[in-house]
Amino acid sequence: MVTLKRTLLGALTPLFMGLSLSAAASEPSIGYVMKVTGDASVIIDGKLQTATVGMPVYVGSVVKTGGNGSLGVTLSDSTLLSFGPNSELSLDAFAFEPAENNLKLSAKISHGTLDYVSGVIAHLKPEAVEINTPTGTIGVRGTHFLVKVDG
Repeated sequence: MVTLKRTLLGALTPLFMGLSLSAAASEPSIGYVMKVTGDASVIIDGKLQTATVGMPVYVGSVVKTGGNGSLGVTLSDSTLLSFGPNSELSLDAFAFEPAENNLKLSAKISHGTLDYVSGVIAHLKPEAVEINTPTGTIGVRGTHFLVKVDG
């Protein structure tokens, strides 16, 4: 019995040692990729990963699309973010704890197009949502908008 436990532990140890949780992955996800077309990726903890439906996104994630790509992300407060070709957006801050009035969404689109549909955060506390661009900040007040940033 002791030999079996040691053998099993010895066989599993390399598997567990290979599982190093990234900083982002140790935090709860803030949303998920819901649609992918063409060339699209998500950078998590500096690691570029091909975007797939169901992939989680975290604070600090960067969403990117290529020339033939589009991508849709739904955040946990039901905010919808849709990206067209050649887009890049970083998810800089997110808090969704309505009972504690801890609400925040901050993101920066550096280039491309973003179709934004407000979720619960913008409806409960509109001033807690900001979408930054290289030339300004969009203050969201519970709305739907499309922004294009050349770059």
